[in-house]
Amino acid sequence: MDNKRFDEIKKSLEEDLKDGLDLKVLEDLRVKYLGKKGFITELNSEIKNVPNEEKKEFGMKVNELRNRFNDFYESVKEKLDQEALNKRLEKEAIDISLPATVVPVGAPHILEKVIEEVEEVFLSMGYDVVDGPEIEEDKYNFEMLNIPKGHPARDAQDTFYIEGEEILLRSQTSPVQVRTMLKGEGKVPIRMICPGKTYRRDDDDASHSHQFMQIEGLLVDKNISLSDLKGTMDVLFKRLFGKDVETRFRPSYYQFTEPSVEVDITCVNCHGKGCNVCKHTGWVTVVGAGVVHPNVLRMSGYDPEVWSGFAFGFGAERLAMMKYDINDIRTFYNADLREAKVFDREDEE
Repeated sequence: MDNKRFDEIKKSLEEDLKDGLDLKVLEDLRVKYLGKKGFITELNSEIKNVPNEEKKEFGMKVNELRNRFNDFYESVKEKLDQEALNKRLEKEAIDISLPATVVPVGAPHILEKVIEEVEEVFLSMGYDVVDGPEIEEDKYNFEMLNIPKGHPARDAQDTFYIEGEEILLRSQTSPVQVRTMLKGEGKVPIRMICPGKTYRRDDDDASHSHQFMQIEGLLVDKNISLSDLKGTMDVLFKRLFGKDVETRFRPSYYQFTEPSVEVDITCVNCHGKGCNVCKHTGWVTVVGAGVVHPNVLRMSGYDPEVWSGFAFGFGAERLAMMKYDINDIRTFYNADLREAKVFDREDEE
């Protein structure tokens, strides 16, 4: 292509790029030069017919024309858009005293809030937050927790079995404790908690669910006793429910701890005075815990003559119901937004 065509397009461009354009004319010019059949577009398509020694110069000229048009187009369009906006604002009256439209917004789930609070407490005490599989092997869910074949906890009414009696939906998060101890190879101290979903064959009602969030914890070190567990529980529940909350231990029995205890706290509803929530005792049971059974330590590679520890477990829903005055566990899993408004309670206070 000779220079005559370039000169024609360049001259046309200079004549068209002038002040006083409106948005419609500006758009017509864009189509004229850069559209599918635009002048500059056609020039660019001709490059394949240009001799190799002239391609560089040809391409530079096409780019010069394109850049010239683009710079003009962008500057004029920005100016015209701003003028149009100003004119519209001058004509429109905005009454800032009118009430705004209320737009519903989401909020963190209550269970998520409670779990995060618990995690923050234990992280501040040097614990790790770990997780594990929800589809579990029998040996981790039962056998290595000192629950042999034939134990009542294995009854089909309690556990969801998937393949025979070897693969199941975990009925507790304790298997994660076993897996963590096995990774430690019997040589290192362990401080961990495991929040996670667990499954048990149960009829759903206001206080029971076939699936629930459990938070379990484990500490294995040297010279660990119930007093260490008591101090840990004191810190946790004072942080969750206030500095005036007290804790107490009552003897209990669990297959994987010895001795075993149930942990009570003073009722957060009546502050220990006695009410329907605490059945007029002033205390509410919240945790099952105890000193790790020697058999559990031994099966996980820790010598009970050298190492000791404590373990505990509780339901996140149980704590959330107490903390936020929720009386039906099904509220946590209900998709009814009218009931879900209770989850915003903390933000409103």
